[in-house]
Amino acid sequence: MITAIKEVFKGLPDQRKGKNGVYAMEDAALAAFSVFYTQSPSFLAHQRAMEKTKGRSNAQNLFEMVLIPTDACIRKLLDPVDPQHVYPLFEQIFDALDAGGHIDSFRVKLDSSSPEADTLLMALDGTQYHQSADIHCHQCTKTEHKDGSVSYSHTMVSPVVVTPASNEVICLPPEFVEPQDGHAKQDCETMAAKRWFAAHGNRYAARGATFLGDDLYARQPLCEQVLASGGNFIFVCKPSSHGTVYEWINDLQRINAVPTHQVTWRKGRTVYTDTYRFVADVPLRDRDDALKVNWLELTTRDASGQETYHNAWITRHALDSDNVASIAEAGRARWKIENGANNVMKTKGYHLEHNFGHGEQHLASLFATFNLLAFLLHTFQGMVSEKYRLVREHLGTRTKFFHDIQALTTYWCFESFEALLDFMIKGLEIEGPDSS
Repeated sequence: MITAIKEVFKGLPDQRKGKNGVYAMEDAALAAFSVFYTQSPSFLAHQRAMEKTKGRSNAQNLFEMVLIPTDACIRKLLDPVDPQHVYPLFEQIFDALDAGGHIDSFRVKLDSSSPEADTLLMALDGTQYHQSADIHCHQCTKTEHKDGSVSYSHTMVSPVVVTPASNEVICLPPEFVEPQDGHAKQDCETMAAKRWFAAHGNRYAARGATFLGDDLYARQPLCEQVLASGGNFIFVCKPSSHGTVYEWINDLQRINAVPTHQVTWRKGRTVYTDTYRFVADVPLRDRDDALKVNWLELTTRDASGQETYHNAWITRHALDSDNVASIAEAGRARWKIENGANNVMKTKGYHLEHNFGHGEQHLASLFATFNLLAFLLHTFQGMVSEKYRLVREHLGTRTKFFHDIQALTTYWCFESFEALLDFMIKGLEIEGPDSS
C-alpha cells in the first residue's frame, strides 16, 4: 500500500520556482505520513541517525523515501498542498476493502421486504482538531468571545462507515470547515457537509449508503441533497428545532393515529422495554414545498418505568413494526463515529489535536488528513493482513503495539513491513502463518 501512497504523493503540486530543490514532494509527504503511521514524533530523527551509522534506514525501506527531509523543509513544502490531493487514497483503500469482501460485514438490513443486508451506514460528524488564542492561519475559523478575547480553530467533517455490530470504523475522505472563496459568511459544519455530499455523495450512495447525522443535519436542503445523490438518511430530529414535525406528531397522537411497537428484552437480571412510535409522510418544515419524511422515536424503560434511553430520527426508509428496531439501531450507530473514530484519534496515540505544525495555508488540514489516512491504513492492515492482526491481538492494546513498533524501528533496520511483522511474530513466539 505504501507504493500506492507514494504514487499519489508524486502528483502533489510543487510551488517551488525552478524545481531545483533537494527534496522531492513525495519524500516530504512520505516523511510526514511516516510520523503519523508510526505514531512517533521522533521517527524521522531516529531514521536520520540510523542512516548515518548504517547507511540505510526504515524511512527508505518501509516508507520508500529517497532522502529524509528536515522538519522545516517538510512544513515549507507541504503548506501549500490542499488536502484534496490526498483524497483518492481513501477511495483506493475503500475499493480494495470492498473488492476483498471486507466491507460486507458492515452491511445491514433495513428494508423488511428485502432478504439481504444491502445498506452501508455512513456517519458524519464535525470534530475540532485545533484551538488556540495565538496560533492561526488563513484557513482558521476566528471566534470573537463576549469577554473580548479571540480564538482560532480548525474543524472537519470526518465521515466513517459504521455498523451496530462492531466498534470498528472505516474512514472516508474528510471535508474541512474553512473560508471559501467568494463567500463573506464564515464557513460551518453544515456547509462543509454539503460540499462533502457534492463531492462524494453519488459515489457512496451507489454502494447503498444510508447517511447518519445529528439534529444539525436534519434540514431540508441537506436531506434533499442526500436523496438527489441516490442515498438515504437517518438523522436525529429534536423537538426544539423541528416544531412542524412535532406539531404533526402531537396532532396524530391526540387521535390515536401514531402506530406503536414494543419489544421486551433482558440484560442480566434487568428487564427493559423498548417502545417505538413511528409515523409516515410528516412535513419537515412549515412550507408548501416541505419534504415528507418518516419519523421514528425510541424510548427504553426498565421494569420500574425509569427511562434509560430516548431519541428520535427522520428517514426516508419505509417504517413498519418489522424494521423499526433495525432503523433505530442504525440511527444509534452514529455514536460509533465518536467512540470508534474521534475518541481513538484524540486519545489512542494519533494525537489529532496536537499541533504538529500549523503553517499559513493548508498544513494543519493536510496533517490532519495524513493522520486519518494512517488510521485508515491501520484498519486496512488489520482486515487484510493475518500477520498484522495476530501481532495486534497478541499485544492487546493499540498503545502497546505502536510502542513496540517505535522501539524496533529505532534500533533495527527492516527490509520491509513484512520483515518487521515476521520479526515481531518470532520474538513474541506467536503461532501463526509461515514467517519463513
